[in-house]
Formats: sequence, C-alpha cells, structure tokens
Amino acid sequence: MILTVTLNAALDVTYGVDSLRPRTSHRVGAVHRRAGGKGVNVARVLAGRGRAVTVTGLAGGPTGALIREDLRGVPGLRDELVPVSGESRRTVTVVSGDDGDATVFNERGPQVGPAEWRAFTDRFAELVREASVVALCGSLPPGLPSDAYARLISRASRSGVPSVLDTSGAPLLDALDARPDVVKPNAAELAAATGCDDAVAGAERLRALGARAVVVSSGPGGLLAVTPDGCRRAVPPERLAGNPTGAGDACVAALAAGLADGAPWGDVLREAVALSAAAVACPVAGDVDSAAYERFRTIVTVEDLHAPQPH
Repeated sequence: MILTVTLNAALDVTYGVDSLRPRTSHRVGAVHRRAGGKGVNVARVLAGRGRAVTVTGLAGGPTGALIREDLRGVPGLRDELVPVSGESRRTVTVVSGDDGDATVFNERGPQVGPAEWRAFTDRFAELVREASVVALCGSLPPGLPSDAYARLISRASRSGVPSVLDTSGAPLLDALDARPDVVKPNAAELAAATGCDDAVAGAERLRALGARAVVVSSGPGGLLAVTPDGCRRAVPPERLAGNPTGAGDACVAALAAGLADGAPWGDVLREAVALSAAAVACPVAGDVDSAAYERFRTIVTVEDLHAPQPH
C-alpha cells in the first residue's frame, strides 16, 4: 500500500473559459468539482493505475465533508483523512481554451490546533506501518509547525518506509534533516530554496542538506534527477496542450510507485515523464489520458549527464 499525505486537502473547482482576460467578466463553460490537494491527486493517479493507495491528512467543515464524499467514489482508494474543526479550503483553477494555460487561486486552509495535530500524528504512526512508501505533498495549513514534514518523514523512517516529498519553502528546507528519499521541487521552487539558477547545482545543494535524491520538474522541459547513482534528464517526446496543474502530481505518483517497486532510475523517470505528459491532456488534476500514457512511455528519452557525487 502507498500512503499519501495531504495536510491541506481541498475541494478543487476547475473552470473552463474560452480565454482569460483581466478586468472583464467571463462566461464559464465546463465546471469540475472534486476532492483535491496534491496528495489526493497523487492517490487518484495511483488508484487509476491499479495501485492500492490510502489517503490521509486533515479535512473539516462542510467542505471537508464534500471532499470525503468525493473520495468514497474513487475505486481502490481508502480514505483515512483525520477530522479538524476548521473549514477545509477550496482552490479555483481557470483553464483558458485559447492557450491551455491554467490560473490557480489557492485558499490558505483551516487553522489547525495542537490537539488536532497530535491526533493526526498518532493516526499517521499507525497507517505508515502498513505502507510500502509514503508521499507527503503540498502546503501546510495555518497552525502547523514548519518542520511538520520532517517529523512525519522521521516517523516513516523509523518504520522502514521510504518517503517522497513534494512541497516548497520552509517546509521543504526544514524537512531535509530527516533525509527524505526523494524530493520533487519544480524549477522555481528549487531556485527559491537554494538560490541556484542552475538546476543541477540546486539539486546537489538539496542533497548536501539531506535529500537522498532530487527530481526537478520543468514543465515541457521534462525532469532532471540527481540521485546516488547519477544525474539524468528525461524529456517528453512532444508538448501537449491542456491543463498542466496535475502534471507534478502525476510525476510524484510515478516516483512513489517506482520507489515501492525498487525500479531503476531510468525506468522511474520514463514512467514519470509519460504520466506527467498524459496528465496534461486531461481537464482536471488527478486524471491521466491512458492512451497518451501508453504511447509516451515507450518513446520518452532519458539521458545520462554525469556520475553521482557522494553525500
């Protein structure tokens, strides 16, 4: 079982418009509402690939109830969200039909109290013992310590469970002392965390601070992986128009599955690029175009760049 953690779960609302222009009104076409947050999207992708997956995290209020109701309808996905008294957040994504770009509005999330955090960590300690891998994803809601992910990664490590971390800013940097097995920033998050404009140098910096492997996503530019056995770049065979907001979550799903299987890094990166590209073809995060995935996974290019540096 792969365990995904979404401490700031959301109800994702996606609006489709013909074009997005400031200072004017828009007529909305397609509207999608579903449970979201990065870890939830990762779990959807994994469940869609036939993986046993459990979602945990925090959810509360009427919005939290809608999140949990939606999760009950996902085959193969087990809901272990822990209740809080505050109202879970909503996110709004506006996808423009003229260029496929997405504009995202993220609420902060509910205030989480110390007792609620303790209740979650107690439940996490139970769930992680059943897991083969844990993926910890997204922002922290107000009230949680910035080392929240570090504490969870340390707990997973004590249970012998490897971890994939997808977050940014202080929660990312504060988690590195716990030695996550894989961290997956995007290029902008990596530069902000390390001050390095060069992705390889930035990834090596995160490894020096404690990450065992770093996978950097750069949209159409594909993935850069700096790992204990080398540095590689994987590039999608073509650029797809669509909604890119779920591509990073599909990448994390592939990384978690590869870690669970003990797959070679070249194969993991090929799967991650194929799933990411196939996610762009779908209108909402958490979905993957199966035909595009099957086509891409045989033609993704993986290039060895240089030998690893010891850490």
